[in-house]
Amino acid sequence: MNNTRFATAIHIMTLLAKDPQEWLTSDWLAGSINVNPVVIRKELGNLKKSGLVESRQGKDGGVRISKNPEEVNVAEIYQAIKNSEVLGKKNQNPNPLCSVGKDINKNLNVLFSETDDLVFEFLKNKKLSDFMDQFD
Repeated sequence: MNNTRFATAIHIMTLLAKDPQEWLTSDWLAGSINVNPVVIRKELGNLKKSGLVESRQGKDGGVRISKNPEEVNVAEIYQAIKNSEVLGKKNQNPNPLCSVGKDINKNLNVLFSETDDLVFEFLKNKKLSDFMDQFD
C-alpha cells in the first residue's frame, strides 16, 4: 500500500469504536489524526461504501460506526481502503526480449496475490475491539 491510508482508516475506526453512539465530525476526526478534513472525508466515503460507518447531515450530523466493534475484523477496514498490492506496483514495460523481463509481471502477479492473501488472512483474525482496547 505504501501510504498512510490504512493507518488513517484504522485510526478513524478506533475513534468511532471508542464511543459507538457518538456522531463525530470529519473536522474532529482530522484534529485527532492531525490531517486535513478532506483526507478524512475521502476515507469515510470508502468506509461507508463498505458498510463500516454511517453518516447523517445537518447541525447534529457526523459519522459513527455502523457495527459492533467486536464484529468488525481489521481485514474489513483494510479491504475498504485498499487500492494497491502490499508489495507495490510492477514495472510497466519490462523488456520482452529479456529472459526475465518477458515473464516478470506474470510471475509477480502470483507473488503479489499470495502476499496480499496472507495479509488479508492475518488481519481477518484481528478484531477492531481488540485493537481499540490498547488505548485508554
